[in-house]
Amino acid sequence: MGFWKSVTPEERRLLSSLGLSRNYPHGAIICSEGEAATHLFIILHGWVKVLSVTDNGQTIVLALRGDGDIVGDTAGATAGRRTATIEAIGVVHALIVDYDRFSSFLDTHSSASQAYRRMMALRWSNTDEKWRQRAVTSGPQRFAGLLLDLASQYGSQADSVVEMALPLSQEELASLAGTSRATVARALGDWRRRGWLRTGQRRITLIDLAALRRAAGPAG
Repeated sequence: MGFWKSVTPEERRLLSSLGLSRNYPHGAIICSEGEAATHLFIILHGWVKVLSVTDNGQTIVLALRGDGDIVGDTAGATAGRRTATIEAIGVVHALIVDYDRFSSFLDTHSSASQAYRRMMALRWSNTDEKWRQRAVTSGPQRFAGLLLDLASQYGSQADSVVEMALPLSQEELASLAGTSRATVARALGDWRRRGWLRTGQRRITLIDLAALRRAAGPAG
């Protein structure tokens, strides 16, 4: 559950009054790595990918964020400059809030402050777990774990089947999972043949969650 869904309706109304609502078209760069950081973004609807460029010029996907998530919130409190690029996937509706206003809001609304701290603790815990798993798991294991994680955050479950939008290319999924595009393509082909999942246009259906958890091993 994202931050926005964790606060009360009254807190959402107040935050909305403190910020600026804006729509971004597909592919729009919401903010760029290296630029001055003065505000954060609350994703009210849509998806964004968080990107960074390595020293050798390779663009990697650091995270995928969706409805209710906050992005661009740590740079203002640390480096003062954007540490990553945020790009819209599809149409994105976001609330832009100045760092100082958001900080003052948290200071005066304890329940929202607790929700934000919980979100940040979970985010850092997930990041730490991801890096530890990369040392002891294979590419297919990490990819299966990624699909299960995305399903738990953004999927819609009916009985034992989970449907979700998956607005990323195979290369981007591979980057998120810390593996190669060829590994992702092979895994998807194998798991489709086994009946574990179905893929469609920017969508995926997880049919056999138990099998995917076994495939994920320690990552699942």
